[in-house]
Amino acid sequence: MTVTSDVVGEVLQANGDYAAGFNKGALPMPPARRFAVVTCMDARIVPSKVFGLEEGDAHVIRNAGGLASDDALRSLVISHTLLGTQEAIVVGHTDCGMLTFTNDAIHAKLHDDLGADASDTDFLPFTDVEAAVRESVAKIAQTPLLPDTYTARGYVYEVESGRLREVV
Repeated sequence: MTVTSDVVGEVLQANGDYAAGFNKGALPMPPARRFAVVTCMDARIVPSKVFGLEEGDAHVIRNAGGLASDDALRSLVISHTLLGTQEAIVVGHTDCGMLTFTNDAIHAKLHDDLGADASDTDFLPFTDVEAAVRESVAKIAQTPLLPDTYTARGYVYEVESGRLREVV
């Protein structure tokens, strides 16, 4: 017997409502607008609203901090090479949780709470959102797995106002 939380039940109900009127099953696999977004997993960022996206428009890659981590780069390479995206938008945000801890602090917490040794894991915290966005854009630009014609630009989403501001 599987026990689900109230939240899971709500999600499944919402999915049933969505599926009942669903008519986009024939959308092509490649994103229509030929771009990808790398952004944070923060619940205050709803990519479809922030970026004006509909189903089928773009690839959205989310992780803690919105970083061009090795896994995000893997996704961007697949997105470009197999599905034709031509650019990436990297979006960090104000009031990011990644600003609130260090690797040492999370290693200690995991050890204290779970007895787990995560000392070999870099959780990629940072102290400056704009610098983190710049580093991610540079990492995308420098990977040999994407062509020189592939472009990346960086932005900070202001959770206080809903606005995007470019990071130069």
